[in-house]
Amino acid sequence: MQIFTSLQDITQPFHRPVVTIGNFDGVHLGHQLLFSEVLIRARRSGGTAVAVTFDPHPLKVLRPEGIRLISSTEQKSGLILLAGMDALVIIPFDRQFAQMSAAAFVEDILCRTLGVQELVIGYDYALGRGREGTIDFLRRQGEERGFPVTVVEAHYEDGLPVSSTRIRQLVTEGRMQEVRRLLGRCYHIRGEVQRGRQRGRGLGFPTANLRISEDDLCPKQGVYVTQVICGGKMYGSISNIGRNPTFGENELVAETHIFDFSDDIYGQPIRLNLLRHLRGEIKFNSPDELASQIRRDVETARHVLEDAAKERLLACEEAADQRML
Repeated sequence: MQIFTSLQDITQPFHRPVVTIGNFDGVHLGHQLLFSEVLIRARRSGGTAVAVTFDPHPLKVLRPEGIRLISSTEQKSGLILLAGMDALVIIPFDRQFAQMSAAAFVEDILCRTLGVQELVIGYDYALGRGREGTIDFLRRQGEERGFPVTVVEAHYEDGLPVSSTRIRQLVTEGRMQEVRRLLGRCYHIRGEVQRGRQRGRGLGFPTANLRISEDDLCPKQGVYVTQVICGGKMYGSISNIGRNPTFGENELVAETHIFDFSDDIYGQPIRLNLLRHLRGEIKFNSPDELASQIRRDVETARHVLEDAAKERLLACEEAADQRML
C-alpha cells in the first residue's frame, strides 16, 4: 500500500481511483465493509482502491478536549493496509483546512489531485466547512462531474449501528467482549516496556509496565485478562490498569504479569490485547492481601484464556467445514 502524508506528494492522479473518505477511527466493522465495497469496485474496473483520512483527527483540532481516539494514525494506517487498500492519503488537518468549502474539496482534491472515478462513502459522512458536503451534495457533484457515488449503509450489531463513538463508550466502561464484536478484533494498547518499582517481583508476580497518557482513550480501570504480543509471539497474561492505590501512587499505568515468561523485555515494544474486565481496582490492606488476590485473578484468567482458545479452535473448524461444503 502506498501512503501519502501530503497532497503535494501526489504528482499525478491515480489510475481509475475508487475513493473513500473518513476518519476511520478504530477501523471497525463498518469501516471494513466500506473498504470491502471500494475494493470490489476497484477490482471490477481495474482501478486503484484509495482511502483518504486526516491527521490529526478533525475533532482533535476543532474540539481538542472532546475526544480520545481508539487508534493512532500509525495503528489506523496498519489496519487499512490489512484491509487490502492500494493507497492511503493522509491529509494534514488544521483550522485553515477546516475552512475549505465542500465544493473546493471536490474540485481541488477529489477531482484534480486524486482523479476520482467512483466515490464510496458511509451513510453519515459529510465533508467541507461546517459539514456542508452532505450525501445529497456529493451525489449532485458526481452527476455533474461524471463520478458515481455509492453510499454504504450502517452495519448493526446488537440492534445498534457500529460507530467509533459507541466503541469509545464501551472501552471506557470496560466492556471488552462487546468492543471485540464491533472492532472484529481485541482492543489493544501498544508501547515500550518501562522499568517500574519492581514491587510485582517482590510479590511473586513480575510485571511489564506500560505508561498510559491521560490524552489516550483509557479503558475502565481495574484488572483484565489480557494477551501480550512480544517478539512475534503471543502469551497469556493478566493486567492491572490504574494508579496502584495499595501503594499510594498516582501515575496511570498498565502493569502486566505474563504467564510462563521470564525474558528481559525492558525497552521493547509490546501489544496488549484486552479480553475481559475481571474486577475494579482495589486498595488492599497489605501486600500479602494483594498477592492473594492476584493468585485468584491469575487462576480465573487462565480459565478465560483456555475458553478463548477453544472458541478460536471451533471457529477455525467451522470455517474449514464451510470450505469443504
